[in-house]
Amino acid sequence: MTGGIPMNTRSLARTLARKAMATLIVALCLVSAAHAAPKKIPSLYMGYIFTTHHTPLMVAADKGEALKECGAYLAPMVPKQKYKLMAADGTPLAVINFIVSKNGSETSTLFAMNRLDLGLASSTAFMSGIDKGTKVKMLCPLHVDGLSMVFPKGSTISGYDEVAAAIKASRRPFKIGYHSPTSAPRIVFEGALSKAGFTTTGNPNDIDADILMVDLKSTANLIPALVSGQVDCWVGPAPHPAVAAFREVGHVALNSRDLPPKGQWTDFPCCALGASDSLIKSHPAVVQAMTDLMAASATWCNAEKEETARISAKWIGVPAKAVEKSSIIYTTDPTENWLKGEEVFLAMLNRMNKFRGVLKGEDLKTATPLLYDFSFVKK
Repeated sequence: MTGGIPMNTRSLARTLARKAMATLIVALCLVSAAHAAPKKIPSLYMGYIFTTHHTPLMVAADKGEALKECGAYLAPMVPKQKYKLMAADGTPLAVINFIVSKNGSETSTLFAMNRLDLGLASSTAFMSGIDKGTKVKMLCPLHVDGLSMVFPKGSTISGYDEVAAAIKASRRPFKIGYHSPTSAPRIVFEGALSKAGFTTTGNPNDIDADILMVDLKSTANLIPALVSGQVDCWVGPAPHPAVAAFREVGHVALNSRDLPPKGQWTDFPCCALGASDSLIKSHPAVVQAMTDLMAASATWCNAEKEETARISAKWIGVPAKAVEKSSIIYTTDPTENWLKGEEVFLAMLNRMNKFRGVLKGEDLKTATPLLYDFSFVKK
């Protein structure tokens, strides 16, 4: 014993002191490492389609930092495939992997399989997916118009009255092709024709219908189906009608804005930007940045039509001269008129018995919380 304290007690005290110091050092090192390590950013997947309806995404990827005044921009990692979503100050927010879909139905399916976090598709495709239980919301429009009916080369049919006359004169169901079951062109034209009194069917054995709607599965099959005579005409999104006319294999007979009743289809909705519910909840800053970027890009596209045509034509491999003729207006503003169009879509899809789930029988007022989250454009 020394100084009244047993030796083994002092030894134990020194051992405990050393362990406490070691624990403190380790803790400080961990804290330092945590501060030093860069924050991990999410790797996300975004779907889009090779159509000029989705040009704002292509332009945002092509222009990069030129659009950063909106608060965000895309920095290329692998051109056309992978980008970093950056804040204006250069802070990385997320890695965005681009996924090309054949149509809106495929985009909706990928959302349902949790394979997409963000996506561009027709609002009707989003509606169809949400009706089936897919956890996704539309954040904002992407554009209006850009839908047309195309007849074979040599046809002189022009305007709704002549289209209606051709349907009435056919001795068999008039065959109208479309590229996707939930696509806006199919829903708009079939719905308008049905409302005008024509009976439609998807059953080739139904010989009593006025119109047989033919699923061509992809926009890639639109022109071949016209050339081969598989269909009498087709309805599709830009740039495919303009490309058919430019290549002199088709004739644009009717634009969606000219369908009856007059005025109802002007500036009508088509594609929208959507995000999964989980992404909205877990990474709202990323969703805000992408929404802001699409808004800025849409404005740029409307102001710089010639360069916009060049960018989208090069991206999707179509003639720039054909793209320049597009009637599309890009916008991310869910205006009262746009919402009226969405209400028409909802009513048409219900009338055509396309809903079996949560949207069946719903009107826009009750369906809005299921379909939209406009908080990112209405800041």
